[in-house]
Amino acid sequence: MSHESADTGPLPGLEGFQKMLGHRSRLGICALLARNDELSFSRLKELLSEKDGSLGAQLRKLEDEGFVTVRKEFQDRKPISWYQLTTTGRQRLEVHLAALSGLLGTDE
Repeated sequence: MSHESADTGPLPGLEGFQKMLGHRSRLGICALLARNDELSFSRLKELLSEKDGSLGAQLRKLEDEGFVTVRKEFQDRKPISWYQLTTTGRQRLEVHLAALSGLLGTDE
């Protein structure tokens, strides 16, 4: 196996990587939301084993970049934030995952 291609410039397909999804939590959030219509903040926190502040910061970044939307409501006088992956977020996640598969040689 030759290592020349690694020394001759950027690997093909890297342009598909989404910098926003380079963080473990943001990628996890998007992957979970891709499999569910929407998830609450508390459910995401539980599934990702995140602290409130960290998860809130990552969700805000995803929201600011158009990956997710948030819907807020009250249940029994308690606020609940529901997150959903946008169409753009879903498309960008798919591009990111395809680029990763291509890099790993698993895009058959």
